This record gives sequence, structure tokens and C-alpha cells, in this order.
Amino acid sequence: MLNVAIIVGSTRQGRFGPVVADWFVAQAKTYGGLELDVIDLADFDLPVTLPPGLPPTPMMADLSRRLHAADAFVVVTPEYNRSFPASVKNVIDWHYAEWQAKPVGLISYGGISGGQHAAQALRGVFAELHAVTLRDTISFVNPWHSFDAEGGHVDPEEPEQAARTMLGRLVWWGRALKNARAAHPYGT
Repeated sequence: MLNVAIIVGSTRQGRFGPVVADWFVAQAKTYGGLELDVIDLADFDLPVTLPPGLPPTPMMADLSRRLHAADAFVVVTPEYNRSFPASVKNVIDWHYAEWQAKPVGLISYGGISGGQHAAQALRGVFAELHAVTLRDTISFVNPWHSFDAEGGHVDPEEPEQAARTMLGRLVWWGRALKNARAAHPYGT
């Protein structure tokens, strides 16, 4: 089994991220062989600052444990002002080793660009943390009109194919890097 953490990046009231994340979870369940952990950043009160020397809060310790346990990540992010939201940057910056030598799939959504500015901005951030972002992404242009009341995509053929492609790449990289980390811990 490959442990995949799916991070819901938007924390705004009235957000659309959970709809996209739930759709992807349904796709991942049909793929099989994955243990899924949905991490909704709206459920975490991530601090902006933490004085040095203080132990992490139980909430932060739980979040860190879940990120550490993941073999791969999928970040579901909206595009805000041609980039990703502060909540995503905050969770990334509070952790370091948890991301290293692990693959990251990117699912973006937004207006006319489908959130691709957010996905592109995340590539450089994850590269700095020694994570491997997948080339194949999923993006939704104006998704508010693309999903029905039950969270299904109204025109599912292309997005479901994109999900299968992403999952295939995520599993390949996830297994390869998990085996490599087991054989030779990263950074040693």
C-alpha cells in the first residue's frame, strides 16, 4: 500500500476545494492500492509564528505525523492572485523532512487559467524541499459550473483520464522513492 496524503489547500469560507478533493478521492479509490489521508487545512489552526524552544501543539504534532507517514502527496489548491493560498505555504514551511524525496501531484482550480499559476508557483517551492512534483497535473477552469450537486463532474471523460494519468505517475514515483528511502535514507 502506498500512503497518499491529499491536502485541501483553501481555508476560506464558501470554498470549493472540498468538492474537488472529494472528486479526486473517489478517483483514487477506484485506482486501488492506496491508503488515502485527506488533510483539510481548514481543520488546523496553523500558527504564523512559534517562539523557539516551545514544543509543538498536539494539533501540529498530529499534522506532522500524518505528513511524515505519507509516501506521496496530492495538493488541491485554488489560485489566488496568480499563486497559491497562504494556508498552503504555511503548512509547507512548518515542515521540511516530511516532504523530502516524495512525489507531489498538483490539482488546481480557478478562473480562466484553471489555477495553473498556483501549480507552477508550487513547483519551485517543492523543489527547494527536495520533493518531486509530477509533470502531469489536473486543473479545472471555472469549476463551479463543472460539478453537479453530488460532486460528480458533469463531463467526466477528460478529468477522469487526467486523474488516472496522475495516479499512475504518483504510484510509480511513490513506490520508487519509498524503496529508495528504505534502501538509503535521503540526505545521509
